[in-house]
Formats: sequence, C-alpha cells, structure tokens
Amino acid sequence: MRKKQKDWSKDMAYERIIRLFELARFEFKEHPKRSDRYVQLARRIGMRYRVRMPQELKRQICKHCHTYLVQGATARTRLQGTHISTTCTSCGKQMRLPY
Repeated sequence: MRKKQKDWSKDMAYERIIRLFELARFEFKEHPKRSDRYVQLARRIGMRYRVRMPQELKRQICKHCHTYLVQGATARTRLQGTHISTTCTSCGKQMRLPY
C-alpha cells in the first residue's frame, strides 16, 4: 500500500511540474514575474518529491537565478564551436550545452 501511495504522489508531482511550465509559457507576455514564480514552484515541487524535471523543461530555467528563459526576451543563444551558449539577460550568466 505504501509503494502505491509513493508512486501516486510522484506522478502527481510530475503532472504539476508540467502544468506549471504551461502556465509560465502562457503568462509570460503579460506577467513575466508570475512565470518566474511558476518556475520556482515547479522546482520546489520537484525537489520535495524527488522527481526529475524533463530535460526540455530544465533548459528553460536559468541555473543561476532560476528565472524562466524565453529566447529573445530573457535569454540569448549563440552557437560556439562545440557547444550552445545560452546567456540569461536578467543575471548575465552563461549556461553551456554540448551539441
């Protein structure tokens, strides 16, 4: 019985994380601070229930200031040799991803 409850809570946490990222995407144009808050909540849910965030969602968060990254608005992406460099415009830090 305990195992089922644990699986259920992890599944629910995963769904909530995905839903919060959807809300962040829809709210970004009018309320960018609200979308940052949604991302913070998603991170906190993931840490509390020990649920891995999907890689495509994880790349939409700044690793330093935890803001929601939108290309052209809060992030700048450049191709540099062997990696992709994403710069957060709110904190100025760079995140590198290999090709």
